[in-house]
Amino acid sequence: MAGQPQYEELMRQFSAFGAVKREMGRILPSDCPSGSAAVLTLLARHGDMRMSKLAELLAVDMSVTSRHAAHLAERGWIRRSPDPADKRGRILHLTPAGLAQLDELSERTCRMLAERLSDWSDDEVAQLSGLMARLRASFDDCRGAPHVFEDAIKDATAETTRTPANT
Repeated sequence: MAGQPQYEELMRQFSAFGAVKREMGRILPSDCPSGSAAVLTLLARHGDMRMSKLAELLAVDMSVTSRHAAHLAERGWIRRSPDPADKRGRILHLTPAGLAQLDELSERTCRMLAERLSDWSDDEVAQLSGLMARLRASFDDCRGAPHVFEDAIKDATAETTRTPANT
């Protein structure tokens, strides 16, 4: 297991990664912010789904999901229809226009990544992708077991006498 200095460096890298995310966000069209792009991506990957399932996949509140869906529907990128199993619910469908928008977003993002990572080898890009997927999976594992995180905090605080005030 890594030590505290390694985790502190990892925290610094996470913080600095915000600049990468902001730059990636700048290449998106003004009418398709990152939340909208995420919805399009999930619908393309998983197919038609209920709003509640989309909220779960996005890990956001249902009200946020509803705003994203309304934004995308206004542009004709998704279609909302009543859920036959529950008329109160809505099923979201990716439209051909939404698929075209997603293709454009993918092209822009791939072009930017190719430019920024031009001095990286294919193996380095694959290694980064693999490690990021593994990191994401580790956090997905924690969603169902919040006690794991709480136990880790208890263990960490038991090992040190430092308090937030004197760190």
